[in-house]
Amino acid sequence: MSQVCVVGTGYVGLTTAVGLAHLGHTVIGADINDEKIATLQAGGVPFVEEGMADLLAEGLRRKRLSFTTDVATAVSKAEFVLLCLPTPQGADGNADLSAVRAAVKSMARHLAADSVVITKSTVPVGSAFEITTLIDRGDVMVVSNPEFLREGTAIHDFMHPDRIVIGAQDQAAAARAVSLYLKLAAPIVVTDPVSAEIIKYVANSFLATKISYANAVARLCEETSADVRDVLLGVGYDTRIGHEFLKPGPGWGGSCFPKDTQALLSLARQYGFEFEPLVGAVAVNDQQKARVVDKIMKLTDKKNPVVGIWGLTFKARTDDIRDSPSIAIAEALIERGAKVVGYDPTVENEIGQITVSSDPYAALDGADVLAVLTEWEEFRWLDAEKAAEAMRGRGVVDARNILSRSNWEHAGFEYVGIGT
Repeated sequence: MSQVCVVGTGYVGLTTAVGLAHLGHTVIGADINDEKIATLQAGGVPFVEEGMADLLAEGLRRKRLSFTTDVATAVSKAEFVLLCLPTPQGADGNADLSAVRAAVKSMARHLAADSVVITKSTVPVGSAFEITTLIDRGDVMVVSNPEFLREGTAIHDFMHPDRIVIGAQDQAAAARAVSLYLKLAAPIVVTDPVSAEIIKYVANSFLATKISYANAVARLCEETSADVRDVLLGVGYDTRIGHEFLKPGPGWGGSCFPKDTQALLSLARQYGFEFEPLVGAVAVNDQQKARVVDKIMKLTDKKNPVVGIWGLTFKARTDDIRDSPSIAIAEALIERGAKVVGYDPTVENEIGQITVSSDPYAALDGADVLAVLTEWEEFRWLDAEKAAEAMRGRGVVDARNILSRSNWEHAGFEYVGIGT
């Protein structure tokens, strides 16, 4: 087993740290955020993720996992240094590498001889070469190892990956990076760093395109009176297509898809062409959020309606509201004169002008329309009759198609789904 330092203890970093510790490696999570490190040392998890608390506790108990703010000392003791730092979207559409650059410059002289620096952050194409230049040491190797974690199922995804991608110029460095994951049963793709970096962007952009395709199909189904659920069920049984991500909704968002699609579009433009399929996917996504807003407003004749929203996170089983379609839709409703009250199992604080309730029915008090925007399973089982008692109006827009149309119509609601 190996000595590993994970630099950055955000979503990707913490998942990677607890996962590698579970596999038997000795892992130090390093971060400059004192408060976050103190929380982690005490066994606290700063975000919602199923299974994270258990693996964190296991790693601390078995002394395979520790945390520190002393990054220089941590990297000096490590055979592998994994960079898991934030790379937000920059003004040019590419990922902003400033946090990665700053960390690499500060740690370069402290790295152990013959160590391997592994980039797991989603970085612009060519970053492995830039990091190699910044380190400027012949005794340190750099490898690209993109992550494919889904929020809400990140622990499962780490332990049961579809594939492990290693990008390296040096085959010895690639072999050493592979050794970290030998306990995992997954195909291993060994390639060059540029190809590894592009794989990440292409994968996320394809999944985003698949969702946009499903939303375009949903619109066609609405026009032709077909049922999108049956259409996509029939299509998804084709093994060349599959059911995953072939579901209509309010549009895609989160911390990855928006910035990764823009990064791939930006990369294509640098080489003089438009990535047309992705241009269309982004356009459909923007249109879909606007379509949901229109569906909600059409269910009331009030000039300043009250809209109750169930679901504020960008997806279920997380507390992440970054680039959430729910928030974008709520803000668009507010711009059109609506008052918005939201409920979400993991959101407690108000978001801008969005009032947040701690109870799903209280969020509907006096509401003209209910909009279901995140696919929390618990929403499926909430009582339509009780919702009707709280509301002033009788409109429901089910943007996730998770409610029982018959139950809600029986309770007197006008039900509007996506593609149904």
